[in-house]
Amino acid sequence: MMQTVSIPQNLAEISKGRDHILTDEIAIVTNHRPQTVRKSYCMTGSYFGVRPVKLGNRLLWPVADVAKLLNGGAVR
Repeated sequence: MMQTVSIPQNLAEISKGRDHILTDEIAIVTNHRPQTVRKSYCMTGSYFGVRPVKLGNRLLWPVADVAKLLNGGAVR
């Protein structure tokens, strides 16, 4: 059964209906610097449990997983 995720307003405004957001955008919604996000990804392969999809040289972060993180739930 698929569970629906409530997307916080600031994340919804940034994602504009997209399924994934960029590293700079996840940094904004989590109130960290983009370099902090990149460092965490390099060291652990994730950022607070959220695993990105690589597309070329970009990291795309799933909006549903970011919403779970922001709502206080465990990601995967």
